[in-house]
Amino acid sequence: MTSLTDRRQLGPGGATVASFALGTMTFGAETTEAEAHRQLDIFVERGGNLLDTADAYSDGESERIIGRWLSKRSSTDDLIVATKGRFNPPPGTPGASRRSLVRSVDASLSRLGLDHIDLYFVHGWDEDTPVAETLDTLSGLVRQGKIHQIGWSNTTGWQLQKIMTTARLAGHVIPTVFQPQYNLLDRAIEWELLPCCVEENLSLTPWSPLGGGWLTGKYQRDNPPVGATRLGEDPNRGVEAYSSRNTEKTWSVIAAVQEVADSHGAPLAHVALAWLVTRPGVASVLLGARTVEQLETNLDASGLVLTDEELDRLNEVSAPGLPPYPYGMVEDFCDVPHWKNFATA
Repeated sequence: MTSLTDRRQLGPGGATVASFALGTMTFGAETTEAEAHRQLDIFVERGGNLLDTADAYSDGESERIIGRWLSKRSSTDDLIVATKGRFNPPPGTPGASRRSLVRSVDASLSRLGLDHIDLYFVHGWDEDTPVAETLDTLSGLVRQGKIHQIGWSNTTGWQLQKIMTTARLAGHVIPTVFQPQYNLLDRAIEWELLPCCVEENLSLTPWSPLGGGWLTGKYQRDNPPVGATRLGEDPNRGVEAYSSRNTEKTWSVIAAVQEVADSHGAPLAHVALAWLVTRPGVASVLLGARTVEQLETNLDASGLVLTDEELDRLNEVSAPGLPPYPYGMVEDFCDVPHWKNFATA
């Protein structure tokens, strides 16, 4: 059993966190409160300190479960609590508007039983609210002490750059963390988002590091999953849907992960997680689990160190490549180094 001893900073001046965080989307949905509290106990005992939730997870029940667990602790000073707003707004209110976020933050604080939120994410782009209004609202909440750091999740590259530029030019509090999907089966953030994050000193806290279970090796080629698994219960579930991920490239990546795992005598999941923590900008990888057993297995990945040759092999087989235009042409004409380091390797 290994402990989470590696510590990384969440953006300039941000909190210091373990390289693995506890994602709690399953709490109140696929994971009972008793099981969730066991996960929280074990995560902290193993050295974890970043808890990630959202007001939209089980319509706030994930926050309530965490809040009841926090209330049993003598102190929360050793923990970093992150939550999100955007997708659970008051009726008739755009998700990232001033009216929505002020109410959402207060509601999250109440459910969590806290007087401040260490890291608050806007859960996605809101086309109905000017970015300046969202940033001004968040800056006010920071000045009030209700939020300590801000971040964003689930945007495109131009949207993230607009957020950062608006914040800097208008003197708002500057986001320090970005939370995207990122794993060996989906490296599309490397075209625009990852270079933007590195340029802007944004730390990453990636979600879906195991590709919705694909990188555990539990799914089979041309044999749709059934039973009590994420895709067994819903084969068309989100970005990891069986119909879209059942491709030759997916199976090539999984085969390479299997080879590396076999050489270490480790589960496939450990290799996928060990690869992700080496990527540029990554501060803390979100581990989401239905059960304590799944969580403990994934936490053990903290002890696996991949060789340069193994990383090169995984980078090569999973590389997203560059669309011919504009990325390929820009790379040919300008020799853009960040694309060479990310999407093509």
